[in-house]
Amino acid sequence: MEPMDIVGKNKEDVTLPKATMFKIIKEMLPQDVRVARDAQDLLVECCVEFINLISSESNEVCNREEKRTIAPEHVLKALEVLGFGEYIEEVYSAYEQHKLETLDSPKGKWSSAAEMTEEEALAEQQRMFAEARARMNGGVSLPKQSDSES
Repeated sequence: MEPMDIVGKNKEDVTLPKATMFKIIKEMLPQDVRVARDAQDLLVECCVEFINLISSESNEVCNREEKRTIAPEHVLKALEVLGFGEYIEEVYSAYEQHKLETLDSPKGKWSSAAEMTEEEALAEQQRMFAEARARMNGGVSLPKQSDSES
């Protein structure tokens, strides 16, 4: 039987994308510094363990507040409880930056759909359908068929 470090998951099931992590490691170090593959693997494992630690403590904070969803405040409190208080300001800053970036993302546009009038929403839907038709037809926009032609 394999160890179950994370609820419902085998240790091997929980990891980070190694190629991405190796790229981050390389970018963080001076160009003339090389890191052995074993050391890179160890750093990735340390990152996974750190995330597990913060997640577990965030869950504990969340449970103490009798909440069901871990919120950013729980993560920040977990950092403080675990002795990583010096990182709270930087983490909060990254969180704020993330919120700004996601407002500009296509996903963020859907939240503004509630502010559209019905006519605006219909026009946007028609524009999106036209773009999808054009993509399906290899970039050639074909006129849509009317009901009488079908």
